[in-house]
Order: sequence, then structure tokens, then C-alpha cells
Amino acid sequence: MAQTQPLFVLQVPTAVNPGAQQKPIGSFICTEAAPQVYLLAFSDAPDNRLTPSFNATFLLALDIIEHRLPKGVVITTSSITKFYSNGLDYENAVKDPNFFTGMALINGHAFAGGLMTAMMHDYRIMNPHKGFVCLNELDFGAPLQPAMASVFRVKLNLSTFRNMVLESRRYPALEALKEGILDGVGGLEETLAFVHEMKLAQKAQGKSYGLIKEEMNREIVKDLDEATNAVQVTAAKDLDRSRRDLEAKKRVEDYQNGLGIRSKL
Repeated sequence: MAQTQPLFVLQVPTAVNPGAQQKPIGSFICTEAAPQVYLLAFSDAPDNRLTPSFNATFLLALDIIEHRLPKGVVITTSSITKFYSNGLDYENAVKDPNFFTGMALINGHAFAGGLMTAMMHDYRIMNPHKGFVCLNELDFGAPLQPAMASVFRVKLNLSTFRNMVLESRRYPALEALKEGILDGVGGLEETLAFVHEMKLAQKAQGKSYGLIKEEMNREIVKDLDEATNAVQVTAAKDLDRSRRDLEAKKRVEDYQNGLGIRSKL
């Protein structure tokens, strides 16, 4: 496929101290892979971690496409061969209260937040020869917030969601396709063929297309809108969980005392 000139290029700045000069550490490059089909390729070494600066640049790129280019289809992919995205930079993500449509071309591993990003797309095509998709929050002790979980509940069957969450199961492309995580396998050529076959660029011109998708994904949108209150909601849940734990321990103590057994709690 012939190389085309970028429609725009955005640099991902590195996190620095206030007042210091920012140096780009990655980029988002947007090209037109086919008429009204926009290929947004990102690269942020070593593995496209979702940092605040990466996410802000991602959102800016999508805003430019939405508000400055004719309506069409967006395909996101990685310029780093091994990874689509290795997920959140978790240590920094938990400090940031403002963490994060079209199609995802998953060229390599998509773990945790990386898979969530792909799931936010309408369709997913993955390289069949390398990479896994995995929701491995369990492995590094991260909770699964409502805004993170709802996209999987809405788009996957319950048993697949359960296996991803409670087993951190890794799915290669063909197995992910069988489970409904993916819509197809291949590279850019196969992705463009999918766009053409499904007439996605034409459908995107419809005035109600976005409204229909918003209604279809109502639960996801609701949880994302309410994510700003996540700290308060989590604190309330923790408080309620502690209360229920204390009540359970009290019931056990009463049971042991009734049997004349010394409590070891």
C-alpha cells in the first residue's frame, strides 16, 4: 500500500516538573487509509502505556478527527509491533481522577487498560499471529471500577467476562474471535476490507448513527459520566464493606459464645 501524507501529527509530551521544558516521547499520526477512513497510529515507547499525557493526546486526536475532518471511520492501531497497549501506568493512574469510536486494529498485546481501550471501539480486528488480549487487574491488585467493567458486561457474554476477570485468562486472536471479543482477524488490509464490506463509512454519514450508538451503549455512557464521583462511591462502598465485616464477626462471636467456645477473633 502506497504511503500517504499524514493529515496531522501530534506529539505525546513527557511528564515533567512545572516550568520545565516538555520533550515529546511519542506520537499520534493520522492518515487517510481509504476515502473517509482515518488510520490513527500511536507510538509511545516501550509499550503504549496509558498515561495522562498519552490519554490527553489520544483525546485531542479524536477531537480533531471529529471536528475537522469529514465524517467517516476511525481505525486506531499501534506503530509498536509487539503491543497495541500494555494498559494503564497504574501507579500514576490511581493518582489521576480524570482517566479516559470507531474500530481498533490490535496488532499485538492488549492488556488491562489497553484491552478496555480496544473494547470502547465498535469493532475489533486483531493480528492472528502474535499477541494476547487479557484483563489482568487481578494479577496486580487493581480493582475493577464500574466504568471499566461496564464495557465488558455490555459487549461480552457473562462466562467470557467471568473468565477474563476472575482467571486473568489470556486469549490469543483466534480464541478471542470465538469468544466474541473480536470481530475478525488480520492486518490493515483485512480491516479496510471489513470497513468496506460493512459499509461503515456510509453508515457514519447518517444523522442518527451516533445517537443510536449512544443508546445501545447507555450503561457504558452512564458509568463513564458518573466516574467523576468514583472516589466518593468507592469510599462509601469501603465503609459499607467494613460495617458488614464487623457485623459478620459479631455474629460468629455470638455463635461461639452460645456454644461455650472461646473466641479466637
